[in-house]
Amino acid sequence: MEGDADIARTAALFADPARVRVLMALADGRSLAASVLAGEAGLTAQGVSAHLSKLLAAGLVTAEKSGRHRFYRIAGAAPELLEALARHSPARPVRSLREGTRAEALRTARLCYDHVAGRLGVTVTAALLDRGALATVDGDPTTQRRPGDRISSQLQEHPYVLGPAADDVFAALGVDVEAAAKSRRPLLRFCLDWTEQRHHLAGALGAAVTRRFMDAGWLRSRAKAHRAVQLTGSGAKVLEEVLGVSDAPRPAQRPDRTARTA
Repeated sequence: MEGDADIARTAALFADPARVRVLMALADGRSLAASVLAGEAGLTAQGVSAHLSKLLAAGLVTAEKSGRHRFYRIAGAAPELLEALARHSPARPVRSLREGTRAEALRTARLCYDHVAGRLGVTVTAALLDRGALATVDGDPTTQRRPGDRISSQLQEHPYVLGPAADDVFAALGVDVEAAAKSRRPLLRFCLDWTEQRHHLAGALGAAVTRRFMDAGWLRSRAKAHRAVQLTGSGAKVLEEVLGVSDAPRPAQRPDRTARTA
């Protein structure tokens, strides 16, 4: 016989700020070496090793050996727990311009595994719906959260299907829907975005769209150290021409340090 779930034991794994930084570094689905994780989390080699051992034991990360190195990847319920905790946690005080820029960049556009999330992710999904590339089957023509949607998690059931203009719209973006449909994963999946509380496109099709944008130079990583991505000028132009998005979310420009104050 088993007793009640030991929630406190799992919660304790998220109570250490450094351990959470390790998980956040892996949250975009990358497999990273311990040395890289140490740098991203601001830890020593011994410190990151201790945290990884606990996360491995809890099934929140997995490890794969390649040559002399082990590469770690987020696993289990860790992504869902991170997103849920982020939704219910207060923002940390911003102590520098760099921290503020990074936080805003993550809210603007970030990778959620292999698809785009944040304001850009929900904007693109809404535009696909408006253009008829997607359609809803529940009578609600929006990407707003539905009753019963779990906060900050991938939807187990969703109200979307491919729309009547799917072939034309995705072809204009250079996305091969038929090729994406051959994937072993579901073609259409959706997540409830934790910063926007609206749906964004995931699944094989969401990954195909993101891959196309990255390959075409319409979307690029802002930094190797975190999962924020940035829509380029050419990407904004494509969104306006194909999807009618005239105000695509883009991060604020950093202040010119060379400018002189009057």
